[in-house]
Amino acid sequence: MRARPWYREPWVWGLFAGPATVVAAGFVTLWLAVKSDDGLVVDDYYQQGLAVHQVLERERAALRRGVTAEVRWAEGGRRVVVQLAVKEGAPPAVLVLKVIHPTRAGHDQTLRLRAEGGGVFRGALSPLAPGRWVLNLEDEGGTWRLTGDLWYPERPTVQLAPRPASS
Repeated sequence: MRARPWYREPWVWGLFAGPATVVAAGFVTLWLAVKSDDGLVVDDYYQQGLAVHQVLERERAALRRGVTAEVRWAEGGRRVVVQLAVKEGAPPAVLVLKVIHPTRAGHDQTLRLRAEGGGVFRGALSPLAPGRWVLNLEDEGGTWRLTGDLWYPERPTVQLAPRPASS
């Protein structure tokens, strides 16, 4: 009886299957890592860390001025209406609303909203994907800021009020 060549033995291919699967999975993982960009890492993390104090000061300024806002989404998420109330001082002529996706920076939107009278500001935006969004509302000069969470489309109206600073 003559022995078969090694490549005709089934156990040899069984031994090769494990390492070959690992090599293929490694290439798939490498392709996924190169192809996708999650947008979570920023280059200037140190500068952003230093800016935390400035952000807290802007929230304290909103608290001192008594700034509150109601933000409503209308027309299937294509329009936003902001009702602003300011207890101390005049309301600004322009508001800046940032609609930020918590994990996908490519979905973020920044809107400049002009006053229509009576503290009402309106603007148009691209439709939002369902889920959680972070809202930042501030005056054009960046002297005060309000933040809050939007759960779209479940809760299309958000009340924004400054939070008292913790010690």
